Amino acid sequence: MKHLFILGIFLLVTATVFSQDSSFKLGPDSQRQPGVPTGVVTKHEWESKIYRNITFREYYVYVPSQYDSTKAAALMVFQDGHAYVDESGNFRVPVVYDNLIHKKKLPITICLFVNPGHSSKDYPTSRWKASNRSEEYDVLNDKYVTMLLDEIIPELKKKYNISSDRKMHGIGGVSSGAICAFTAAWLKTDYFHKVLSHVGSYTDIRGGHNYPSMIRKNKKKDLRIFMQDGSNDLNIEGGDWWLANLQMESAFKFKNYEFKFEKGTGSHSGKHGGAILPESLVWLWSDLDVK
Repeated sequence: MKHLFILGIFLLVTATVFSQDSSFKLGPDSQRQPGVPTGVVTKHEWESKIYRNITFREYYVYVPSQYDSTKAAALMVFQDGHAYVDESGNFRVPVVYDNLIHKKKLPITICLFVNPGHSSKDYPTSRWKASNRSEEYDVLNDKYVTMLLDEIIPELKKKYNISSDRKMHGIGGVSSGAICAFTAAWLKTDYFHKVLSHVGSYTDIRGGHNYPSMIRKNKKKDLRIFMQDGSNDLNIEGGDWWLANLQMESAFKFKNYEFKFEKGTGSHSGKHGGAILPESLVWLWSDLDVK
Protein backbone atom coordinates (compact mmCIF):
# COMPACT_ATOMS: atom_id res chain seq x y z
CA MET A 1 0.00 0.00 0.00
CA LYS A 2 2.86 2.38 0.81
CA HIS A 3 4.33 1.90 -2.67
CA LEU A 4 0.92 2.56 -4.23
CA PHE A 5 0.56 5.74 -2.18
CA ILE A 6 3.99 7.01 -3.27
CA LEU A 7 3.20 6.14 -6.89
CA GLY A 8 -0.09 8.03 -6.60
CA ILE A 9 1.68 11.13 -5.27
CA PHE A 10 4.25 10.86 -8.08
CA LEU A 11 1.52 10.65 -10.73
CA LEU A 12 -0.34 13.58 -9.18
CA VAL A 13 2.79 15.76 -9.14
CA THR A 14 3.66 14.71 -12.69
CA ALA A 15 0.16 15.54 -13.92
CA THR A 16 0.24 18.89 -12.12
CA VAL A 17 3.62 19.81 -13.62
CA PHE A 18 2.43 18.77 -17.09
CA SER A 19 -0.68 20.91 -16.68
CA GLN A 20 1.33 23.91 -15.50
CA ASP A 21 3.82 23.73 -18.36
CA SER A 22 1.69 22.40 -21.23
CA SER A 23 0.72 25.90 -22.38
CA PHE A 24 4.32 26.80 -23.25
CA LYS A 25 4.97 26.19 -26.94
CA LEU A 26 8.07 26.65 -29.06
CA GLY A 27 7.77 29.36 -31.68
CA PRO A 28 9.24 29.44 -35.21
CA ASP A 29 12.60 30.83 -34.04
CA SER A 30 13.10 27.64 -32.00
CA GLN A 31 12.52 25.40 -35.03
CA ARG A 32 14.52 24.75 -38.16
CA GLN A 33 13.54 27.13 -40.97
CA PRO A 34 14.18 26.68 -44.70
CA GLY A 35 17.01 28.76 -46.10
CA VAL A 36 18.66 29.42 -42.73
CA PRO A 37 22.35 28.39 -42.61
CA THR A 38 23.19 25.81 -39.97
CA GLY A 39 26.06 26.28 -37.54
CA VAL A 40 28.38 23.52 -36.39
CA VAL A 41 28.33 21.92 -32.92
CA THR A 42 31.33 19.92 -31.71
CA LYS A 43 31.71 17.89 -28.51
CA HIS A 44 34.83 17.90 -26.32
CA GLU A 45 36.15 16.68 -22.97
CA TRP A 46 38.07 18.60 -20.34
CA GLU A 47 39.97 17.59 -17.21
CA SER A 48 40.35 20.61 -14.96
CA LYS A 49 43.46 21.36 -12.93
CA ILE A 50 41.33 23.46 -10.58
CA TYR A 51 38.96 20.59 -9.74
CA ARG A 52 41.68 18.00 -9.26
CA ASN A 53 39.44 15.15 -8.06
CA ILE A 54 37.02 15.60 -10.96
CA THR A 55 38.33 13.58 -13.86
CA PHE A 56 35.63 14.03 -16.48
CA ARG A 57 33.74 16.94 -17.98
CA GLU A 58 32.01 17.38 -21.32
CA TYR A 59 31.57 20.62 -23.20
CA TYR A 60 30.18 21.59 -26.57
CA VAL A 61 31.00 24.47 -28.90
CA TYR A 62 28.59 26.05 -31.36
CA VAL A 63 29.98 28.08 -34.25
CA PRO A 64 27.51 29.86 -36.57
CA SER A 65 27.99 29.55 -40.31
CA GLN A 66 28.49 33.34 -40.51
CA TYR A 67 31.58 33.22 -38.28
CA ASP A 68 34.56 35.01 -39.85
CA SER A 69 37.90 34.48 -38.12
CA THR A 70 38.99 38.00 -39.09
CA LYS A 71 36.20 39.47 -36.96
CA ALA A 72 35.83 39.05 -33.20
CA ALA A 73 32.69 37.11 -32.21
CA ALA A 74 30.55 37.42 -29.11
CA LEU A 75 30.63 34.65 -26.49
CA MET A 76 27.71 33.07 -24.63
CA VAL A 77 28.38 30.40 -21.99
CA PHE A 78 25.67 27.97 -20.86
CA GLN A 79 25.86 25.81 -17.73
CA ASP A 80 24.25 22.35 -17.87
CA GLY A 81 25.29 22.54 -21.50
CA HIS A 82 23.59 19.26 -22.37
CA ALA A 83 20.18 20.85 -21.75
CA TYR A 84 20.84 23.92 -23.90
CA VAL A 85 22.62 22.28 -26.83
CA ASP A 86 19.99 19.56 -27.35
CA GLU A 87 18.02 20.34 -30.51
CA SER A 88 15.12 18.19 -29.32
CA GLY A 89 15.02 19.66 -25.80
CA ASN A 90 13.41 22.70 -24.21
CA PHE A 91 15.98 25.32 -25.23
CA ARG A 92 17.46 24.28 -28.61
CA VAL A 93 20.09 27.00 -28.51
CA PRO A 94 21.86 26.11 -31.80
CA VAL A 95 18.55 26.37 -33.68
CA VAL A 96 17.62 29.65 -31.98
CA TYR A 97 21.03 31.17 -32.71
CA ASP A 98 20.96 30.03 -36.33
CA ASN A 99 17.60 31.74 -36.85
CA LEU A 100 18.33 34.94 -34.94
CA ILE A 101 21.82 35.47 -36.32
CA HIS A 102 20.37 34.97 -39.81
CA LYS A 103 17.77 37.66 -39.02
CA LYS A 104 20.53 39.92 -37.64
CA LYS A 105 18.80 40.03 -34.28
CA LEU A 106 21.84 38.60 -32.46
CA PRO A 107 25.55 39.20 -32.97
CA ILE A 108 27.65 36.45 -34.47
CA THR A 109 28.27 34.40 -31.36
CA ILE A 110 30.37 31.45 -30.28
CA CYS A 111 28.34 29.44 -27.75
CA LEU A 112 30.08 27.36 -25.11
CA PHE A 113 27.99 24.67 -23.39
CA VAL A 114 29.66 23.29 -20.26
CA ASN A 115 28.49 20.24 -18.33
CA PRO A 116 29.20 19.86 -14.61
CA GLY A 117 32.19 17.71 -13.71
CA HIS A 118 32.00 14.09 -12.61
CA SER A 119 34.31 11.99 -10.47
CA SER A 120 34.92 9.41 -13.20
CA LYS A 121 34.45 8.82 -16.92
CA ASP A 122 31.50 6.63 -15.98
CA TYR A 123 29.24 9.64 -16.50
CA PRO A 124 25.60 9.17 -15.41
CA THR A 125 23.04 8.92 -18.19
CA SER A 126 21.25 11.90 -16.64
CA ARG A 127 23.82 14.70 -16.86
CA TRP A 128 21.89 16.49 -14.10
CA LYS A 129 23.28 13.87 -11.69
CA ALA A 130 26.95 14.65 -12.28
CA SER A 131 28.72 14.28 -8.94
CA ASN A 132 30.20 17.79 -8.80
CA ARG A 133 27.21 19.80 -10.00
CA SER A 134 26.16 21.36 -6.69
CA GLU A 135 29.77 21.89 -5.59
CA GLU A 136 30.37 23.90 -8.76
CA TYR A 137 27.03 25.63 -9.26
CA ASP A 138 25.46 26.38 -5.86
CA VAL A 139 28.50 27.81 -4.05
CA LEU A 140 29.19 31.55 -4.07
CA ASN A 141 32.95 31.41 -4.61
CA ASP A 142 35.05 32.04 -7.73
CA LYS A 143 36.38 28.51 -8.27
CA TYR A 144 34.08 27.64 -11.16
CA VAL A 145 34.36 30.94 -13.00
CA THR A 146 38.13 30.75 -12.59
CA MET A 147 38.04 27.40 -14.38
CA LEU A 148 36.09 29.01 -17.21
CA LEU A 149 38.37 32.04 -17.52
CA ASP A 150 41.71 30.32 -16.94
CA GLU A 151 41.13 26.96 -18.62
CA ILE A 152 38.20 26.39 -20.97
CA ILE A 153 37.76 29.83 -22.56
CA PRO A 154 41.52 30.16 -23.29
CA GLU A 155 41.30 26.74 -24.96
CA LEU A 156 38.40 28.05 -27.04
CA LYS A 157 40.33 31.19 -28.00
CA LYS A 158 43.14 29.09 -29.46
CA LYS A 159 40.80 28.26 -32.32
CA TYR A 160 38.27 31.11 -32.44
CA ASN A 161 38.50 34.88 -32.50
CA ILE A 162 36.46 35.95 -29.47
CA SER A 163 35.92 39.59 -28.59
CA SER A 164 37.74 41.04 -25.59
CA ASP A 165 34.85 43.50 -25.03
CA ARG A 166 32.98 42.49 -21.86
CA LYS A 167 29.73 43.78 -23.41
CA MET A 168 30.13 40.89 -25.87
CA HIS A 169 30.24 38.24 -23.13
CA GLY A 170 27.15 36.56 -21.63
CA ILE A 171 26.54 33.61 -19.35
CA GLY A 172 23.39 31.67 -18.44
CA GLY A 173 21.89 28.58 -16.93
CA VAL A 174 18.85 26.85 -15.50
CA SER A 175 18.16 26.20 -11.79
CA SER A 176 21.52 25.78 -10.02
CA GLY A 177 23.16 26.61 -13.35
CA ALA A 178 21.38 29.97 -13.24
CA ILE A 179 22.77 30.98 -9.85
CA CYS A 180 26.14 29.73 -11.07
CA ALA A 181 25.89 32.08 -14.05
CA PHE A 182 24.96 35.00 -11.81
CA THR A 183 27.82 34.22 -9.42
CA ALA A 184 30.27 34.14 -12.35
CA ALA A 185 29.13 37.57 -13.54
CA TRP A 186 28.85 38.98 -10.01
CA LEU A 187 32.44 38.01 -9.19
CA LYS A 188 33.95 38.62 -12.63
CA THR A 189 32.06 41.64 -13.90
CA ASP A 190 35.24 42.69 -15.66
CA TYR A 191 34.60 39.77 -18.06
CA PHE A 192 30.86 38.98 -18.05
CA HIS A 193 28.23 41.64 -18.71
CA LYS A 194 25.06 39.67 -19.51
CA VAL A 195 23.25 37.04 -17.41
CA LEU A 196 20.43 34.69 -18.47
CA SER A 197 18.65 33.08 -15.51
CA HIS A 198 16.03 30.33 -15.88
CA VAL A 199 14.19 29.22 -12.68
CA GLY A 200 17.24 30.34 -10.72
CA SER A 201 18.07 28.60 -7.42
CA TYR A 202 18.64 31.72 -5.29
CA THR A 203 17.78 29.62 -2.25
CA ASP A 204 19.52 28.13 0.76
CA ILE A 205 21.33 25.24 -0.91
CA ARG A 206 24.82 26.60 -0.35
CA GLY A 207 24.11 30.20 0.62
CA GLY A 208 22.35 31.55 -2.48
CA HIS A 209 19.55 33.06 -0.39
CA ASN A 210 22.04 35.76 0.67
CA TYR A 211 22.19 37.35 -2.76
CA PRO A 212 19.29 39.82 -2.38
CA SER A 213 20.91 41.45 0.65
CA MET A 214 24.35 41.31 -1.01
CA ILE A 215 22.95 43.09 -4.07
CA ARG A 216 21.38 45.76 -1.87
CA LYS A 217 24.49 46.35 0.26
CA ASN A 218 27.11 46.35 -2.48
CA LYS A 219 27.87 49.00 -5.05
CA LYS A 220 25.80 48.53 -8.21
CA LYS A 221 27.64 46.43 -10.80
CA ASP A 222 27.45 46.92 -14.55
CA LEU A 223 25.35 43.86 -15.37
CA ARG A 224 22.41 43.25 -17.68
CA ILE A 225 20.16 40.44 -16.43
CA PHE A 226 17.23 38.50 -17.86
CA MET A 227 15.30 36.36 -15.36
CA GLN A 228 12.48 33.86 -15.85
CA ASP A 229 10.52 31.96 -13.22
CA GLY A 230 7.05 30.59 -12.53
CA SER A 231 4.76 30.84 -9.52
CA ASN A 232 4.58 27.02 -9.35
CA ASP A 233 8.33 26.62 -8.98
CA LEU A 234 9.76 24.53 -6.12
CA ASN A 235 8.83 25.19 -2.49
CA ILE A 236 10.87 22.75 -0.41
CA GLU A 237 13.20 22.59 2.57
CA GLY A 238 15.87 24.61 0.77
CA GLY A 239 13.47 27.46 0.12
CA ASP A 240 10.72 28.90 -2.04
CA TRP A 241 12.13 29.41 -5.55
CA TRP A 242 9.40 31.81 -6.69
CA LEU A 243 9.80 33.97 -3.59
CA ALA A 244 13.59 33.88 -3.98
CA ASN A 245 13.34 35.17 -7.54
CA LEU A 246 10.93 37.89 -6.41
CA GLN A 247 13.48 38.89 -3.76
CA MET A 248 16.14 39.12 -6.46
CA GLU A 249 13.81 41.28 -8.54
CA SER A 250 13.18 43.58 -5.59
CA ALA A 251 16.91 43.94 -4.92
CA PHE A 252 17.64 44.70 -8.59
CA LYS A 253 14.91 47.35 -8.58
CA PHE A 254 16.29 48.88 -5.39
CA LYS A 255 19.75 49.26 -6.95
CA ASN A 256 18.42 50.29 -10.40
CA TYR A 257 19.93 47.35 -12.26
CA GLU A 258 19.26 46.86 -15.95
CA PHE A 259 17.12 43.73 -15.87
CA LYS A 260 13.94 42.10 -17.07
CA PHE A 261 11.92 39.48 -15.19
CA GLU A 262 9.54 37.33 -17.23
CA LYS A 263 7.00 35.87 -14.81
CA GLY A 264 4.76 32.92 -15.48
CA THR A 265 2.88 30.11 -13.75
CA GLY A 266 5.22 27.29 -14.72
CA SER A 267 7.06 24.73 -12.62
CA HIS A 268 10.76 24.05 -12.04
CA SER A 269 11.45 23.17 -15.66
CA GLY A 270 12.85 24.62 -18.86
CA LYS A 271 9.49 24.73 -20.65
CA HIS A 272 8.73 28.41 -20.12
CA GLY A 273 12.35 29.53 -20.46
CA GLY A 274 12.71 27.56 -23.67
CA ALA A 275 9.49 28.93 -25.15
CA ILE A 276 10.65 32.52 -24.64
CA LEU A 277 14.36 31.96 -25.30
CA PRO A 278 14.45 33.82 -28.64
CA GLU A 279 12.98 37.04 -27.25
CA SER A 280 14.99 36.63 -24.04
CA LEU A 281 18.26 36.57 -25.99
CA VAL A 282 17.18 39.44 -28.23
CA TRP A 283 16.47 41.59 -25.16
CA LEU A 284 19.70 40.54 -23.45
CA TRP A 285 21.81 41.62 -26.44
CA SER A 286 19.68 44.58 -27.53
CA ASP A 287 22.15 47.06 -26.03
CA LEU A 288 24.50 46.22 -28.92
CA ASP A 289 24.29 47.48 -32.50
CA VAL A 290 23.88 44.15 -34.30
CA LYS A 291 24.86 44.34 -37.98
